[in-house]
Amino acid sequence: MKDFGSDISGFYKLSLEERQYKLAKLINLTHEEIKLLQDLGYFTPTQIDTLIENVIGSYQLPLGIALNFKINGKDYILPMVIEEPSVVAAASNAAKIARKMGGFQSEEVKSIMISQIQITQLKDIAAAKEILVRNKEKILKIANEQDPLLNKLGGGALDIEIREIQTNKGKMLILHLLVNVLDAMGANVVNTMAEAVTPYIEEISRGKIYLRIVSNLATHRIAKCKATFDKNLLGGEEVVEGILNAFEFALADPYRATTHNKGIMNGIIALTLATGNDTRAIEAGAHAYASLSGQYKPLTKFRSDSDGNLVGEIEIPLALGIVGGMTKIHPLARLALKILGVKSAGELSQIAAALGLAQNVAALRALASEGIQKGHMVLHSRNIAKTAGVPDELIEKVAKQMVLEKKIRVDHAKKILNKLMEK
Repeated sequence: MKDFGSDISGFYKLSLEERQYKLAKLINLTHEEIKLLQDLGYFTPTQIDTLIENVIGSYQLPLGIALNFKINGKDYILPMVIEEPSVVAAASNAAKIARKMGGFQSEEVKSIMISQIQITQLKDIAAAKEILVRNKEKILKIANEQDPLLNKLGGGALDIEIREIQTNKGKMLILHLLVNVLDAMGANVVNTMAEAVTPYIEEISRGKIYLRIVSNLATHRIAKCKATFDKNLLGGEEVVEGILNAFEFALADPYRATTHNKGIMNGIIALTLATGNDTRAIEAGAHAYASLSGQYKPLTKFRSDSDGNLVGEIEIPLALGIVGGMTKIHPLARLALKILGVKSAGELSQIAAALGLAQNVAALRALASEGIQKGHMVLHSRNIAKTAGVPDELIEKVAKQMVLEKKIRVDHAKKILNKLMEK
């Protein structure tokens, strides 16, 4: 491939077809590679060209469904978009175990988002705090004037919080504008309100405002869920004890807690992506929340009940929406929400919390019994066989042989294939 420059002037002005053609010429794409770019799947050219900048094609991931979930007495089918094998099956299995003991119980999730307003260059911090509190109603009034419809529907700016922080640039006041965003994720709503109240806050506080932006640490939007998992269906008392030991390991060690929480997010992010929500915001908020104590901690906790069954709980910030943004633009996000049958953003967050807990239990169960690799590698072996060029009709046979021989590698898949072809 010849060298080329990445400073392509006016690329964004080109049509989708022109961008594909220019890229094809630039890096010498094959006919098959060009066809991949031209296949937009369920998007029309106009739809995809309005989603992000410099669009050249559509990247698709598998959409699966997790089954067996009973949450607050109601059955759900959970759409999940993920590329990792065994995740969907694991969640379904854990949900099936939880069903015997009544399924998952999720608490109501409020839809309150925080917009932070950074007030600097204050000569008298105490006086500024006092005047901000005294003028709270005026601040809320200005904020609510930005979205009359939200107010009419029962949402809007509710309150303020004022925090004093010490920085390398001196003391600052951070005003939190608390907004009930109802069924939206809410970033655009709260950012608009924060922009609107900025001139008034500067005037009364006599400070200088720089940032006014949503916080993805949604501590007023916490999802809590609990479930009991039958000890016998999990694999017996020894497996329960193994899970409890794994939890204590994560509680004491941030290296383990990181991977522990990654297992939780396997489920939550798959659902977040399927429903057209912001995966980066959810991920960032979850890990920040796990660190609030000063040490990174697991987002779940476990104990055994008097009968020896496993009791699991999860607590996590989940700013999910069912209106606005990609949830309405993306055709499969709309379909995913229809599959779920949710009526509110809070209900979606309750479901996500249950899925995260189920995913965590499934991973810990595997670790505490046969090991995480066994089930994972059965599915992964099929991908390896495909990568090795094994024909579709032989993939299952080659995959099983690799698992049997405990050698899940492309070179070994080719070796097995050659032996089969010789026969």
